[in-house]
Amino acid sequence: MDLPELNYRHVVNGEKLVIAIAQDYKTEEVLMVAYMNRDAFEKTIEIGKAHYWSTSRNQLWFKGESSGHVQEVKEIFTDCDQDALLLKVKQVGAACHQGYYSCFYREIQDNGQKLEIVKEKVFAPEKVYGE
Repeated sequence: MDLPELNYRHVVNGEKLVIAIAQDYKTEEVLMVAYMNRDAFEKTIEIGKAHYWSTSRNQLWFKGESSGHVQEVKEIFTDCDQDALLLKVKQVGAACHQGYYSCFYREIQDNGQKLEIVKEKVFAPEKVYGE
C-alpha cells in the first residue's frame, strides 16, 4: 500500500507512533485521543474504520471490536510535522469506554480546583464490557 509517510516519532514501549485525534465529522466534537502505528494507519485506510495502537495492551486495536462502537472514517488530516492525525469520523455508539459519547466528559473548573462531569452517559459500560 502506497501511503503518505508519517513521522512516527512518539515512542511508547518501543513502538513508533503518531498521535490520532478522533472528531465527530458533523458536530466537530473531539471524541478521543489515541495512538497509531503504521499497521493501525494502514488498516484504517484499508477498511475505512478506525484502528489504533493500544499502549496498555501493546497491540493493534480495532475501535469497537468488543463494544460494537466503531468509528467510520470520513476524512483524515495530518499536521505540519506529520506526527499527528485528525480523523473525522461517524461515531457509532460512544467513543469512551466509560460510557460517554466523548472521552472529554469532564471539565476542569474553579481555576483547577474542581473536576466536574459535564456530560451524560450514553451506555452502561458494565453491560457492554462486563464487570
